[in-house]
Amino acid sequence: MPRLIRLYIQQCLVGFGLSAVFVSALLWADVANLRYLITGSSVGLMAGGLLWLFNGLVFAGVQFGITIMRMAEDDTPPSGGRRTRALQPIRVTAPAIDARRDVLSPRRRG
Repeated sequence: MPRLIRLYIQQCLVGFGLSAVFVSALLWADVANLRYLITGSSVGLMAGGLLWLFNGLVFAGVQFGITIMRMAEDDTPPSGGRRTRALQPIRVTAPAIDARRDVLSPRRRG
């Protein structure tokens, strides 16, 4: 089996395991009266299973994405020391404003 497929399956198992822990914590803490909704209805088992499934899909995708992004190679060469670049002030010139002309009033034609 290719390494990437094996890695994906491992991360899916981790994601679904995290989902089981998350759904168990939701039911234990009875968030939004969720324990009663799942245990007290006729379709509660299906609702709990779907909650686990969809959270598992999200957690597995995030887990795989984090793992893939952490595998990136750093292409920058190692530096011998810490280089900091200090900010240097630059001269900016601006044209002078003619104080005799009122820019807010419309020009008079004459």
